[in-house]
Amino acid sequence: MPAANDLYRSILLLGSEGMLGHAVVDALSRRGHQPNCPTLAQLDICDQAALSAVFDRSRPTLVLNCAAHTNVDLCERESQKADDINGRAVGTIAVLCRSNGAVLLHISTDFVFDGSLRRPYRADDPVNPLSAYGRSKLLGETELKKNAPQHWLIVRTAWLYGRYGTNFPRTIVQAAQAGKPLYVVNDQTGSPTYAPDLAQAILAILDSGARGIWHVTNAGQTTWFDFAKATLAEFGIKAELAPLGSQQWKQMRPNSAIRPAYSVLDIEPFTRQTGHTMRPWPAALADFRQAVQANGF
Repeated sequence: MPAANDLYRSILLLGSEGMLGHAVVDALSRRGHQPNCPTLAQLDICDQAALSAVFDRSRPTLVLNCAAHTNVDLCERESQKADDINGRAVGTIAVLCRSNGAVLLHISTDFVFDGSLRRPYRADDPVNPLSAYGRSKLLGETELKKNAPQHWLIVRTAWLYGRYGTNFPRTIVQAAQAGKPLYVVNDQTGSPTYAPDLAQAILAILDSGARGIWHVTNAGQTTWFDFAKATLAEFGIKAELAPLGSQQWKQMRPNSAIRPAYSVLDIEPFTRQTGHTMRPWPAALADFRQAVQANGF
């Protein structure tokens, strides 16, 4: 891994308009870095010629790929588009990083696992995605490794939320404020992850000189139902909230994607590598509420 001054000399951030992208821009800005952030209107990452032109112009030393098709249910109907964005485009980015000598950090997901384990997933555990989204993200990992630059990292995360974009806590709060009854799955367990916390972790792992695949989430675990309950309590909202099993949810929404029953990720290797401790998810949720109340969604 290049020295820090060289690593951050020219940063290309893909997906800067997304939930994580916004948080990464903020984290870099606090360090005095100004990444090159082509917008979706300016760059389609599935356009190889356009991508190559961006690399030629910016000559990046570091590429952060936060771009993705993240609507898990929509990916079931748009599997080809998901494979293009989350999969094949990552291979193109890796090739360009390799030819330009750039470090590549790519964001992946807990949904590459099938949820059959009942202990936190390690980076080297067998993958077996259950959804089109999970398969497309695994394709991205495979394409990256097949076309790997000299220095690369994959950061798998889970249940991401933040002030920007559509996400679970935002949906829960807005539905409750609209007086809608809430039915939330109570037999899927994972680790909610606050985008600004993940952004700080990304910089920590880059600073550490790490390579390969890493798991990063906020600490602790919960179910979607308990996450919803905690969100309503944090915002001081009373609402009708009822638990559902995954099979009941699938019956109600037959076109929805199958999600892993258990997708907690083992973040201890990340902590050992970086010395950076991820705070518990309820503490991060409190910061999310403060950010929303100060700035709006």
